[in-house]
Amino acid sequence: MLSKPDTVKFPDAAPASSNTSTLSSDVENAVEKDIVKVADTTALEFPAKLGRSSFTRWLQYIAFTYYRKTFTFIFVANMIAFVVFVARKDGRPLAPDVGTAASVNLMVTLLFRQENFVNLLYEIAVSCPHSAPLWLRRRLAKVFHYGGAHSGSGVAAVVWYTMYTAVTTRDYIVSPGKWALANLVTSYILVAMFCFILGAAHPTLRRRYHDYFEAVHRYSGWVALVTFWMHSIFAANQYRALAPGAPSLGRYLIGTPNFWTFCVSTSCTLLSWGRLRRQTVYPEKLSDHAIRLHFTYRDMAPFYGLKISTTPLLEWHAFATIPDDPGDGSGPKGFSVVVSNAGDWTRACIQNPPEKLWVRGAPMHGLLYTSHLFKKVVIVATGSGIGPCLSLFYANATPRRIFWSTPNPLNTYGARIMQAVKAADPDAWIWDTRTDGRPDMVACTYKLVVESQAEAVFIISNPKLTRRVVYAMESRGIAAYGAIFDS
Repeated sequence: MLSKPDTVKFPDAAPASSNTSTLSSDVENAVEKDIVKVADTTALEFPAKLGRSSFTRWLQYIAFTYYRKTFTFIFVANMIAFVVFVARKDGRPLAPDVGTAASVNLMVTLLFRQENFVNLLYEIAVSCPHSAPLWLRRRLAKVFHYGGAHSGSGVAAVVWYTMYTAVTTRDYIVSPGKWALANLVTSYILVAMFCFILGAAHPTLRRRYHDYFEAVHRYSGWVALVTFWMHSIFAANQYRALAPGAPSLGRYLIGTPNFWTFCVSTSCTLLSWGRLRRQTVYPEKLSDHAIRLHFTYRDMAPFYGLKISTTPLLEWHAFATIPDDPGDGSGPKGFSVVVSNAGDWTRACIQNPPEKLWVRGAPMHGLLYTSHLFKKVVIVATGSGIGPCLSLFYANATPRRIFWSTPNPLNTYGARIMQAVKAADPDAWIWDTRTDGRPDMVACTYKLVVESQAEAVFIISNPKLTRRVVYAMESRGIAAYGAIFDS
């Protein structure tokens, strides 16, 4: 623990407030409204923000995040193609062509949720050497915003498929038949499933009714996937008669791009759920607030996360994994995850430690894997956010300074985790909020950046505090990265 220190100066800060638990809706005031002491005998001057005004900073660092930029680029590109496509066909596009555009976007949507594909993206980004310019490495570290590609192509797929349904409706009116009717009915079922998925995925509804979002997303997706295959056969029977030589159903199907994109899309789902297993758990209760769950069915390299559940058809919870090392030099033996009391499921897990848990999909890289791109980093965590950081500490690949703010760290998380933090950074700043009060996370983070000359900051905390620290750092030219919640 550190003793009470001197004040960090904020030349353009808002007046200090005694209510440290309430964040202002004004981001610029919120990130700097609390003046606290930091460990130094010399006052540390906080640099002024970049940009011409608070509005331009809001545009650059809040409104146009890489996630939103990726979403916008993919969606706008699709809409340009949409307009050009309709114009070139004189307002009467062919249904198979529109269906191809929809199925390609759907394939991209699912690829950006498939564990192996996401891991490949991370590996490509992190392969950039330290000799590369910092500006390039800072941008490559934004690879965790890949969710923008998932949502952008997903919304574009719905637009394309809505047009497809309009075209098939026109075709049925012009030339009714049993295959045309079957194609039409399945098209409307698919549009309905897509609308359910998009509606449930709205950020407000997703945050407020997360369990319902998961159920709607999962079951609507499964219905859509099965319907897609039936729909493909119906559409092939309807439109193969228009193809040169009237090919057989099988030959027509394998000759269409839709068939192959559906194969890829289906494989993404099967690969994930095909790895569903029920594994034995060895719980280690740390306190009434936290528990560490150990698994021995496989070893785990650092920087991976895993999805676990007690009810696999209803809800899933993602946790960063920590290699379990017995300390005898033999290397990791299994892995563990740290679970803290953050809701009904985690509370039940702590009060009634499970003996078995379901595990789904392949382990997947997360935010902290991109720390490889930097020569030195500052790691900031609050509460159980230290859990994901333990994997980085075990890897010992990137020099780092650590700031961890939590109530009663030793009593809550135990001596092993405390030792791991101190081993990763002997001068780690562990702030006990029960004895020292709430720290100004921005000031403390900036102090460590200056002391260590770090190239980037990584923060694992709650959504409000994550946004606050990331904005305060980036608006002053310091690379900062925090997890995207519900992306």
